[in-house]
Amino acid sequence: MTAESDKLVFDPNGGLPRLLEIMRRLRDPETGCPWDIEQDFATIAPYTIEEAYEVADAIERGDMKDLEGELGDLLLQTVYHTQMGEEAGAFTFETVTKSIADKMVARHPHVFGDESRDKSAEQQTADWEKIKAAERGDKGEARTLDGVALGLPGMTRAVKLQKRLSRVGFDWNNTDDVLAKIVEESAELVEARDQKSADEMEAEFGDLMFVMANLARHLDIDPEVAVRRTNAKVQRRFNAIEDILAKDGRKPSDADLAELDGLWDQVKRDE
Repeated sequence: MTAESDKLVFDPNGGLPRLLEIMRRLRDPETGCPWDIEQDFATIAPYTIEEAYEVADAIERGDMKDLEGELGDLLLQTVYHTQMGEEAGAFTFETVTKSIADKMVARHPHVFGDESRDKSAEQQTADWEKIKAAERGDKGEARTLDGVALGLPGMTRAVKLQKRLSRVGFDWNNTDDVLAKIVEESAELVEARDQKSADEMEAEFGDLMFVMANLARHLDIDPEVAVRRTNAKVQRRFNAIEDILAKDGRKPSDADLAELDGLWDQVKRDE
């Protein structure tokens, strides 16, 4: 490698050009890292998703130092994909940044154009959706549900699909109707459990979860955030149960369900 490349790689103030050069060096087929050289878009994609979740986790914990590091990890994922894109002759970091910059300018005519900024958040959202719909049309995505990413978490994708359906009038009018549908789907799941195959049970469970996502949308709740919040609560409370048992030199496996239930209620009251 050239002295100029080394100078940039080891420059602590090299910024984004330094990171791009580091990734280029890691992917160099002759002198790079064997693991990095072997990767492709498909093998890196799970890490990209994982890093996005770790960013969200740091935000939920309010840990700014950790968030700084996680944002760097997430940026590295973009750099990784764009390096592979450049190697394939498909795109570069520069074309990716140009694309998103152009998109932000086009989607904010009230900031970068002649449109008035004197509009409500709801109107801005409606205008945003119109622009996105036009962009989908330019890409040949003419159907109502075209363009909703398959790789999204299931509940998040369900909400996005339901929002699209709602815009064309295919939606319940109130939460009572959604709750009634939840009762109906719950009964169908019980029937499938008692009378049908594992595949049918899975299908009915999926139907129930889809309606639960719809209820979350009607209540203006992000279902993924709600589940993460409950996961954190369960972990926090069970950690407290383990601490109580540990004072007597015991583990959860040394207690029966009734005792664990009682300790759970105790921890819940103490909170």
